Amino acid sequence: MIENDRPSHDPQDTAPLHAYPAGPPPSGPPAGWGTAPGSPSPQPAASDRARGRKGFAAAVLAGALVVGGGAGVGGAALWSAYDDDGTAGGSGAVAASPVVSTSDDPAPEGSVEQVAAAVLPSVVQIEVRGTQEAGSSSGIVLSSDGLVLTNNHVIELAADGGEIAVAFSDGSRASAEILGRDPLTDTAVIQAQDVEDLTPATIGDSGALDVGEQVVAIGSPFGLESTVTSGIVSALDRPVNVGTDDEQNSTTYPAIQTDAAINPGNSGGPLVNMAGQVIGINSSIRTSSTGLGGEGGSIGLGFAIPMAPVLPIVDQMKMGEEPTHARLGISVSDPGARGSVQLPEGPGGFPGQEPEEEAPTADVMGAQVQEVGEGSTAGEAGIEVGDVITGVDDRTITSADSLVATIRSYRPGDEVTVTFVRDGEEQTVDLELDSDATDD
Repeated sequence: MIENDRPSHDPQDTAPLHAYPAGPPPSGPPAGWGTAPGSPSPQPAASDRARGRKGFAAAVLAGALVVGGGAGVGGAALWSAYDDDGTAGGSGAVAASPVVSTSDDPAPEGSVEQVAAAVLPSVVQIEVRGTQEAGSSSGIVLSSDGLVLTNNHVIELAADGGEIAVAFSDGSRASAEILGRDPLTDTAVIQAQDVEDLTPATIGDSGALDVGEQVVAIGSPFGLESTVTSGIVSALDRPVNVGTDDEQNSTTYPAIQTDAAINPGNSGGPLVNMAGQVIGINSSIRTSSTGLGGEGGSIGLGFAIPMAPVLPIVDQMKMGEEPTHARLGISVSDPGARGSVQLPEGPGGFPGQEPEEEAPTADVMGAQVQEVGEGSTAGEAGIEVGDVITGVDDRTITSADSLVATIRSYRPGDEVTVTFVRDGEEQTVDLELDSDATDD
């Protein structure tokens, strides 16, 4: 299932992207860790095993002596004395593992090491406490005076009278307050109090990403702050639906899929390219089973919200404004499926209305129109109930979630070309996307 990589210590267990049960990480290594077994060999007699232990002790001592100046000959001589009783074959000197000095040269440009050094000062751990629950996750520094970007699901626990604290890379801490949050894109902006001289992250162009490109994820999985993992971009524009804000609206976005390890507590942290630029917000994972404390872990299927589509919404939240979203003003479902998804979003929909007629099934992949809002941009462009939308501009639409995620990547007023199939015939219309800004 797909679930958000939830705050690592929060016991809430409902979608979207809520928190896992509290509890400390395990104190020891997982069961099964240890030295890999070698090839089978005959068991020595008891006396041989005793002599073997003597030989091992001599080898350890020889290694220790070699570390000291001028002690190599003594080590070899000691080993030879035990060799006389037959525990070690041959008569030559035994070489011990050398201890060398390794230079700590600057990290190569574009390496994971270099990216981590550049980005870690801009990543924070966010601790949230509600009336009965608590959790921790991650965030991205946007300004030197403490503006921090994270996921809505990270801080929603504190939205009604809770507390938020931010821990910085230098070990300092500060309380924080919510400036704005947007459940539809699962983003939020908070303000750390009385801080200065922070290192803001550099924001990159998520639209310039390519499949196969190397990326780095940073955050606080399971409460382990400043954790760095790396991988590649596995897919782009992956429709990810992690739940609903209300009965009509889904939290769906066109995700960057990555195999960089993302776990509970990574939420809100950055996904960065090899130039050290933030191109995504780590937000959700697909899991096949549960792990420590019932919390799902990474199986190499992580999802990040791309930065480019949400930057205008982030700007609105920074200013204390209500976020706005583009919409077509229709409800859709997968072809032949029962029920529908409001597309999109927000107060401008038509909650409680039923489709005037049942939409026919379609033999094509896409998003089938179940309902058209009166006065909507889709209706005025001639889109009807039963049409199956198969494309928006140059992006292929394969499902209802795919259409919702695609429209979420646009802004109100953007002009798009919509391709749809009606009665087996493909048609296109040009339209200007609506906004939910003025709807109540």
